[in-house]
Amino acid sequence: MSEPSVLAALVSGLRGGSIEVVDLTSPLSSATPVLRLPPEFGQTQVFTLEEISRYDDRGPAWYWNNFRSGEHTGTHFDAPNHWVTGKDLADVASVPAGRLIAPAAVLDFTAEAAKDPDFLVEVDHVRAWETAHGLLPDGGWLLLRTGWDARSHAQEAFLNADENGPHTPGLSPECARWVAEESPVIGLGVETVGTDAGRAHSFDPAFPCHSYLMGSDKYGLTQLQNLAALPPTGSVVVAGPLPIVSGSGSPARVLALVERS
Repeated sequence: MSEPSVLAALVSGLRGGSIEVVDLTSPLSSATPVLRLPPEFGQTQVFTLEEISRYDDRGPAWYWNNFRSGEHTGTHFDAPNHWVTGKDLADVASVPAGRLIAPAAVLDFTAEAAKDPDFLVEVDHVRAWETAHGLLPDGGWLLLRTGWDARSHAQEAFLNADENGPHTPGLSPECARWVAEESPVIGLGVETVGTDAGRAHSFDPAFPCHSYLMGSDKYGLTQLQNLAALPPTGSVVVAGPLPIVSGSGSPARVLALVERS
């Protein structure tokens, strides 16, 4: 008899439980935290539902809604054209489907972020992780675990802002440049509201993750949850943004496949 195919083995693993599907997506509702910019700038839309019918005279046998949302609301995917440095690069509909399924490296800085919400990951931190776990995956994701998903129930706690601006962990400018220009990954995934640290408005360049990643034709995933359920290496991320023509991003269902012994 012929050997079972790779896809058959995958289906068997999913059904048998040796491969676990971990949902990395934050539920999307009107309570989902959204980024706030200074008042002189345009603001993103809070997610809202508008009922069309619900088993009534508007539609007796069906329930459905219109929805309104910013592209970058909730767990979402950043395409290269989201930032001025990538303005001539791909929109979210043009991201190759093959890049939406990729291996992941999970770097855990929950302890550091708990002590200092402004904690910044440096290149040396990534190098130390590689010494312990091997090189970052070629064509994969770098996922930054900081424990910030525990705050996602409330706008104020999630943004963690004061008179000096938001305070959330992220990458240093040099680390952002290294991830974008020298590392083999296709993008960065975070638990915070955006890929940049809260203080990134004052960095040089401002918002370096957006600037360097988008300009390097790489991607972002934000407001991820349940990264604690993933091992440092070996998981596979499936990211599913809507293919919005000319869109700069999209809310996404993001899953991880994890092999369990």
